Amino acid sequence: MSLPACGGGSGGRARMETDLGQGRPGVAATLRALNEALGRPAALWVKETGARNLRHRDFLAPRAALSAAFPGGQVPDDVVAGVTSLGGPGVLAVRGCQESPAGLAVQLRRPEAFRRLLASPPGPVPAAAAAAAPAAAGCVVLHCPALRGPGALRPRHLRPLLLADLLAQLLRAQGVGVRLVPALPEGSSREVVRQLRVDWPEGRGGSDLPGAVSALERALGRCPCAASCGRGPGGAIAEVRLKSFVQQQGLAGYDPNLDVLLVTEEKLRCLAELQEAVQECMATGQGSHCSIVHVVSCEEEFQQQQLDLLWRILDPGAHTAWQKHLVCGPVKVTNPSSPIEAAQYLQLRRRQMYEASVMKYGELAQDEAWTEVIDALTVAAIRFEMLSTAHRSQVGQQLWEQQGSSVLSSQDWTCPCPQITLDLEDSSISTKGTKSGAFVMYNCARLATLFDTYQRAVEQGTYPPPPPASELNFSCLREEGEWLLLFNYLLPFPEVLQQAAQLSAPTQGIRITANTEIVCKFLIQLSMDFSSYYNRVHVLGEPFPHLFDQMFARLRLLGAVRDVFHSALATLHLPPLSQI
Repeated sequence: MSLPACGGGSGGRARMETDLGQGRPGVAATLRALNEALGRPAALWVKETGARNLRHRDFLAPRAALSAAFPGGQVPDDVVAGVTSLGGPGVLAVRGCQESPAGLAVQLRRPEAFRRLLASPPGPVPAAAAAAAPAAAGCVVLHCPALRGPGALRPRHLRPLLLADLLAQLLRAQGVGVRLVPALPEGSSREVVRQLRVDWPEGRGGSDLPGAVSALERALGRCPCAASCGRGPGGAIAEVRLKSFVQQQGLAGYDPNLDVLLVTEEKLRCLAELQEAVQECMATGQGSHCSIVHVVSCEEEFQQQQLDLLWRILDPGAHTAWQKHLVCGPVKVTNPSSPIEAAQYLQLRRRQMYEASVMKYGELAQDEAWTEVIDALTVAAIRFEMLSTAHRSQVGQQLWEQQGSSVLSSQDWTCPCPQITLDLEDSSISTKGTKSGAFVMYNCARLATLFDTYQRAVEQGTYPPPPPASELNFSCLREEGEWLLLFNYLLPFPEVLQQAAQLSAPTQGIRITANTEIVCKFLIQLSMDFSSYYNRVHVLGEPFPHLFDQMFARLRLLGAVRDVFHSALATLHLPPLSQI
């Protein structure tokens, strides 16, 4: 199928002299410049994301916001002129600014935006976004109590484990030092964690742990709110009055049902391992403090609060005061014939993925080469199943923060966390349903196939090799889907990763929230918009010279989309697939 030729080829290349030295453009920097141009302290502008609105505008200052900021809602002409002439590091150039019934609408110079994002080497993250990186001056210990259980891992344990694993990747990408606790114990759980591609330490030196446990036991003997009980039930060596400590210290956010804790050597060993991780963090010199984040399921939260308080009592250092709790909602398995272990859940999803592949590809899917593909698809299915849902309810969290635990009764003390329901017989999880990990992996593989096809065609002489990026004519990129891919995904991607890594602590209390779910949601939405574009547009058209400008520009755009897929999947420890 022939595509219309793009005009202005030489002119488009000549415009490459437009300043690419202004740094990589970003959403935050552009929004800040737009707000400053209006001269009002409030943030008035919003970025458009929907295809329908993007046909007419890229940013909008809504009419209601303008009415509150300007008399009669009328923006002075000189202010509008200032918006039109915006520029600077990280700021996208404005093509036009005009009044509309919806408000003040801005459309960008889109060919220039394509050039700045695609024609130059990857630049630094815009300063405004980088400033929002979490814990830039310190390091973080991520503690996952789900790994401490004596029995086999169950699906409910996977949610906090996979969340902690993803959060560790995101924090490290922002330059934050991360330590993971506890070390994986021996047994079947270690194999499940490996199969899920979780990057978790399997052992520590631990030579000082016995000494640290003894030191904690001596501190326990000196503690005024502890009483020795010999060798009590379950090997208890003392009991500690937690409620009186909370009241004396004026601590907020703890469950009012906390009362007396029976202390065992195992609990002291848990604290010693946390102490060791903090010491390792501080020894790296990454900042002046170390934060501790307990990533727990709601079923484990009470027990972890007990350990939190015990640590504060026995080791009243600054680091124990920096403990926060990231609480995940429950995981419910529908209609299980009997309690299911994580290993069984993994095998069930793998069998479903294998059967779906055989149904689609026949004997090809039974080849040994497909083993790795099916393994990767299985892990993708489980990770998206567990991580696409936010770990907390925004409304419930805000209500809890406003009220504070001091005004809640023991019956009311909850922080609503969304539940994940696992339907073990749900076949869509193993297909290319638009909300599944398999769908994301499939579209990543489509890009690999596209570039393999192009490379073979170059080797056969059908197409020429691509010219240097500086010679590409980005004015050829006029399709609605092309701007959608750049404006909604390539442009904000660094800021999406930074937002996902941010740990937001409430003004009071001990809970903390993360936005890790946006990584999966971003990949799902990217896959949907890429798939729609790819199904509609022929990237590798007829091998006519007058069509090459458009083909090369599209390949450059989709090469950047492929890089975003790979980078985002890497945070989930998922390998990009070359075939599905």
